[in-house]
Amino acid sequence: MIKKQSPVSVFPISAEQLSALQTITDNVTSHQLAWISGYLWGKVSEELSTDIPVTVTASSNDIITIISASQTGNARRLSEELNVHLINEGFSVNLISAGKFKYKQLAREKIIIIVTSTQGDGEPPEEAVAFYKYLHSEKRPDLSEMVYAVFSLGDSSYEKFCRAGIGFDTQLAKSGAKSLLSRVDADVDYQSVAGEWINELTQLLKKRVSEQGDGQQAATPVGCTGGINTHAYTKTTPLTASLLVNQKITGRGSRKDVRHIEISLGDSGLRYQPGDALGVWFENDPALADEVLSLLQLNGEERIFITGQSYPLREALICHLELTQNNSVTVSKYAQLAQNDVLLSLISDKQATVHYAKTTPVAAMLRMTASQPSAQAFADILRPLTPRLYSVSSSQAETENEVHLTVGVIRYETDGYARTGGASGFLADHIKEGGDLRIFIEHNDNFRLPADPAAPVIMIGAGTGIAPFRAFMQQRENDNATGKNWLFYGNQCFTEDFLYQTQWQRYVTEGLLTSVSLAWSRDKPVRTYVQDKLYEQGEEVWRWIDAGAHIYVCGNANHMACDTQRALLDIISQYGNMDSGSADEFLSELRTVRRYQRDVY
Repeated sequence: MIKKQSPVSVFPISAEQLSALQTITDNVTSHQLAWISGYLWGKVSEELSTDIPVTVTASSNDIITIISASQTGNARRLSEELNVHLINEGFSVNLISAGKFKYKQLAREKIIIIVTSTQGDGEPPEEAVAFYKYLHSEKRPDLSEMVYAVFSLGDSSYEKFCRAGIGFDTQLAKSGAKSLLSRVDADVDYQSVAGEWINELTQLLKKRVSEQGDGQQAATPVGCTGGINTHAYTKTTPLTASLLVNQKITGRGSRKDVRHIEISLGDSGLRYQPGDALGVWFENDPALADEVLSLLQLNGEERIFITGQSYPLREALICHLELTQNNSVTVSKYAQLAQNDVLLSLISDKQATVHYAKTTPVAAMLRMTASQPSAQAFADILRPLTPRLYSVSSSQAETENEVHLTVGVIRYETDGYARTGGASGFLADHIKEGGDLRIFIEHNDNFRLPADPAAPVIMIGAGTGIAPFRAFMQQRENDNATGKNWLFYGNQCFTEDFLYQTQWQRYVTEGLLTSVSLAWSRDKPVRTYVQDKLYEQGEEVWRWIDAGAHIYVCGNANHMACDTQRALLDIISQYGNMDSGSADEFLSELRTVRRYQRDVY
């Protein structure tokens, strides 16, 4: 693995200064960030005004509000890119995350630009759910004085491609808002499309200023970032860190292979908070790359191009191209490339194609429908390798210069061959303790402990969804938080799959964990899940909610999280004496005030 130069070395401040700056700004409000930004700009102006001229450009009085609705960070990064570009063009810009946007003041906005991803079954990102529901409700205001644009990120291998962006666009139009330009629905490889969209949008905004003809002049304004954090180590400039511990934490008889991973951050100054995710860049198993090469009857030395860069095919298959997650787009492209009758017939049915892609990895597809395309033609049908995100399972208040993960290793068999997940297999099987890996923090301000340490907390998780709650409890312990804590946790077997059992038992013994409700789906003939435990304790759950409890859910978006939400709505309705509509509105309000937060995948 090639080590990359630490990005701190090219910054004009030291790692210690960067760490101090990040610590100061981690917990400030968007209003405070705006004030700090203006204060620092003023200090720079005082010191450098004799040397640096201030650029003067035409500017509209209207502030452009960019709303970032992000799930894995792509929408946030694109929003930040757009923000910088528009500021450089002389516009007044307010960049804010959807979770912190005061959507009930939407009617006051003049120019809204939404950059949104899609999660789960065509749903908006977690941070945008309340805003999305508001736009779909009868409460949405008349927006005939507003203009807007929507850039929608998605994955065309899913049936409900870019559904969230479509929903935002449709509802804004229904509210009377006028579209600056047509909505863009971008696939996984969105960068080039996004660049063209930014340029077109900028020209339309300039034209709008010109047509208004207000003749006003303004110094190039400072953009405000509300709830958007930027740090030295990012997806494109990751930190090269060292793997300290790789420990299996499920029992010998478990159907699952779950690893506790500890990674050293060294003196990098990288900071994170409970609720954040760690992005891990991984490499495909060389044996898998060799299997693919053998099926293609290629030797791996063939030179291919990826976004203008030349690589030997084998290196590209290991380091740059996706091999472990097949998708309907790759299946469709391969069917046309191979001219295979079975696949050509299959791809006429989108649902069948999606199912085939989910159950048939790339190597298995090649084995079943052999063909001999050129190296470049084959590389062109594959998607680029992207990092995987894992919920952080440690608090820096306890682990200091380490970050911990709880990784479920994906293992299965298909076409007679054992298969392993890309990133999970990389962490479990291929990186040895002491080895290097490239990482970055993906901040998640929509999954945070309450600011009040006396507030009660209800944590609901299944499987590796326990990860962020381990971090929560470490933080609550270090903060001497007095609020009550209740864990609902589900897995298959008590003796094999109770992750971090001794730690949870210690928290109970010491009184930090007030209550624990456990659900085991394989220990008895009748399967029990976390939602069943919620129903059992429904009245007490409502008492906690009524007393100000914050609710956190971590797990599978399409099953566990949906079943849990249904249980919460039923509990609120029954014990809060509300009809179903009022219960739904009540839970939405909890989400708005950050008392109901989900980290789902």
